[in-house]
Amino acid sequence: MSMFLNTLTPKFYVALTGTSSLISGLILIFEWWYFRKYGTSFIEQVSVSHLRPLLGGADNNSSNNSNSSNGDSDANRQSVSECKVWRNPLNLFRGAEYNRYTWVTGREPLTYYDMNLSAQDHQTFFTCDSDHLRPADAIMQKAWRERNPQARISAAHEALEINEIRSRVEVPLIASSTIWEIKLLPKCATAYILLAEEEATTIAEAEKLFKQALKAGDGCYRRSQQLQHHGSQYEAQHRRDTNVLVYIKRRLAMCARRLGRTREAVKMMRDVSLNLCLRAIAMHLT
Repeated sequence: MSMFLNTLTPKFYVALTGTSSLISGLILIFEWWYFRKYGTSFIEQVSVSHLRPLLGGADNNSSNNSNSSNGDSDANRQSVSECKVWRNPLNLFRGAEYNRYTWVTGREPLTYYDMNLSAQDHQTFFTCDSDHLRPADAIMQKAWRERNPQARISAAHEALEINEIRSRVEVPLIASSTIWEIKLLPKCATAYILLAEEEATTIAEAEKLFKQALKAGDGCYRRSQQLQHHGSQYEAQHRRDTNVLVYIKRRLAMCARRLGRTREAVKMMRDVSLNLCLRAIAMHLT
């Protein structure tokens, strides 16, 4: 080995440096061209879609979803040739803002890569392992993975319809008599979130749906807060309900900002930030 290194001349190192610089330049040019045409980084897309499952960063379902999304992306790249990746796909409302842009310009503002990122966020924040215990949550767990917007909206309506079913609770008052009390099942807050994000065509409609989601989410949060110390399953439910409630309040603040109520939006965001800090301190102390 030392004999081989001793035989190398300075010309070899010059050629090696030039070759590596040429290859790096070609990779840079290709990456720039790919980003201009498809709106995403080729290296990042390959890393997320192929390398991450191999390294154990995602399960089999996510890898299958990413492979299917790559196939769909190849078929639809021509229609999104002038798209640009937005840093936060959840910053705007899909129904009231992104879809309006599509109606006006005829172009899709979001790439399939953006949709994959937001779908991963939805499944992380709005689902938990015990969703199968509640029919509405089980439907929404599938809805967040659905690619067709109309299918997602239909699933959200189905989840709300299930919650409209009334359950009877037998309450004995006297030993010889009983009465029947009608009790409504808790509303599905995540279903209202999906409808506000994707079905509402105006910010006012989205705000109305988010207020309904806030009412439902606050009830779920209070129930899970009382049961969070009864086991890991209840703790996961409480964590999910907390994420849902924080998300709803943040989106209501966004609605207020869009509608010109800046002071109200600032106050709501300040309250959300304060509550997050207090919860973090409480979790640290416990």
